[in-house]
Formats: sequence, structure tokens, C-alpha cells
Amino acid sequence: MKNERVRVYAWERPVRFTHWINFLCILALSVTGFYIGSPFIHAYSSKQWIMGWMRLIHFVATYAFLMSVIIRLYWSLVGNKHACMCTWLSNLGNVGDDIKCYLLIGDKTKCHVGHSALGGLTYLVLFAIFIFEIISGFAMYSVNHSGFIWTLLGGWLTGVMHLPNIRLYHHLCMYVILVFVMVHVYIAWFSDSREKNGMMGSIFTGYKFVPEKDIE
Repeated sequence: MKNERVRVYAWERPVRFTHWINFLCILALSVTGFYIGSPFIHAYSSKQWIMGWMRLIHFVATYAFLMSVIIRLYWSLVGNKHACMCTWLSNLGNVGDDIKCYLLIGDKTKCHVGHSALGGLTYLVLFAIFIFEIISGFAMYSVNHSGFIWTLLGGWLTGVMHLPNIRLYHHLCMYVILVFVMVHVYIAWFSDSREKNGMMGSIFTGYKFVPEKDIE
């Protein structure tokens, strides 16, 4: 039958791995970053070292996040077509239809094996924000650390932007990412419940269930 659903391997292991590493890093970086900027727990003893632990966790999560982003960008070049960022904008003209569908004011869109037009565009913007967060974070860190590696990773940004602006944008981008996470969960749940495509489970197993007629 033409409408029969087919089990399709969409998300390869590196894609799923970096997805969850990014999630854990964003969680750790958001909590510790917010604390570093505005401490909400105060030490009552010199032995507590709360700020020190927060900074340590923030730095460890930063390096893990950096490597995860590098791996994901690399896999965009060597992975399957659903992992390739170059194909995310191939159906850009359908962004409007996707938005109407998710807002419940439009018809059901075509079931996608990989990312939809809106998803592809969103992820390109998101990764640009990821890269800015990494560079701006190292830019602030380079103020008290000299050397080629710190300049390369982000220190050069202090020659382009004022430090207070870097700190402000770094902080604001955190909120943008957190908003994305909430919208991302909603859309994944919405897509799964409406299209019955196994979206929520696919990020664990890698497989989605797509109508045969929608497989290109």
C-alpha cells in the first residue's frame, strides 16, 4: 500500500550523541553561567568554594560543548543526507507552511525523514548562535589569560566589540537558546502526535516512521 509507513534510519549515532551532549552542556552552562553573572547561593565558609565549583563546571561544559559542535559540523560533511547542513535549506519555500501547521492554522505538512524547511533554517541559526556563544565566552576568558590559543578561540573578538557588549550578548543568547529548547520540545511532540512518525523516540533510536509516499 502506498500509505504504508516505512521505518527509515534518519539520525546517525554521531548526530544523536552530539544532540544529547549539547543538551547536557546547555543545561550546565545556563545554570552555572547565570550563577557566575548573578550568584544566587552564598558561601558561609571559605571551604565551600561555590563560585570555584561553578566556574569549573562551566569551563568543563564549555570544552565539551566546543568539541560536540566541532564533531557535529564535521559529521555534516561526512554523514548521511539528513545530517548534512547543506541540504537543510533545499526546501526553504515551505517554511511558511511549516509555521502555519505548528500554529494550527494550516494544513498538515509533508512528513519529513530529516529536518523540515523550518527545522533546517532554525538549526542553521542555532549553530551560528552556538558558535557566537563559544567565541564570546573565550573572549571574556582571554581578558585574564594571554596566549595564542585564547586569542584564536575568541580573544580577537575584544578588538571588534566592547567587553560589556560581549558579556551582554553572551547572556542574551543564553535566553534565546533556552527559548529554542522549549519550542523544540513542543514541535517534536506535536510532530510525533500528529504525524505518528516516532519523532520523540527517533533521537534515541535513530529511526522514524514515514509514509512511503513521502520518501524521496
